[in-house]
Amino acid sequence: MDSIISASPEETERFGRRLGERASPHSVLALYGELGAGKSTLVRGIAHGIGALEPVTSPTFTLVHEYRTGRLPLVHVDLYRLDSPWEAESLHLEELWAEPVLVVIEWPEKMENLLPPQTERWELLLLSEKERMIRRKLG
Repeated sequence: MDSIISASPEETERFGRRLGERASPHSVLALYGELGAGKSTLVRGIAHGIGALEPVTSPTFTLVHEYRTGRLPLVHVDLYRLDSPWEAESLHLEELWAEPVLVVIEWPEKMENLLPPQTERWELLLLSEKERMIRRKLG
């Protein structure tokens, strides 16, 4: 499960569901990809995979959404609107690394130096209008 080609939002969500099903407390997933690559769709699948019941929306303006109805809490972070690493530091997200939650971060490049060693990095690449490659990001 290191990469797939997704031809639809439903396939992206299904892949996310598998990631969520295998997630454990203290997991951190970093999602890289340009606007429209499907990061929020993948998070919706991850939330379904842990059994979250709330509707999943992108926290672009609030920066952080928490979902607590699944088998483990999900903290969804979207750093798109941040302009500097200092702004990411001011959120004190590193306090989450010690919590028994699943943390999923969109636009993690805004806080790369703060990510814990156990972070799983996933990259979403636009291949065409409908197709995306989702692959484990190395390094």
